[in-house]
Amino acid sequence: MIKNRQIQLDDVIVQQPGHIVSDMDGETVMLSVEIGKYYNLGDVGGSIWSGIQSPITVHQLVADLMTKYAVEQAECEEQVIAFLEQLLEEGLVTKQ
Repeated sequence: MIKNRQIQLDDVIVQQPGHIVSDMDGETVMLSVEIGKYYNLGDVGGSIWSGIQSPITVHQLVADLMTKYAVEQAECEEQVIAFLEQLLEEGLVTKQ
């Protein structure tokens, strides 16, 4: 069970605008124009990033990812929340 997290399953998450995103050999890379930092989101991170183009609950994002990847729900929830929290700390996403 996930405890002491900034992001919960019922939170609504969306990308912050102002990033240049590209696909490089199946991995998503991004440049944050505002802070001038480069990120390699990888394949799964790219799927998460694509999934939060519009506001979505973390629960729905996890459900969407589980249809694409062979992963147990608890592990998917843990990994997605951890990834989203990193994005939140970097100012790349917002909770609504």
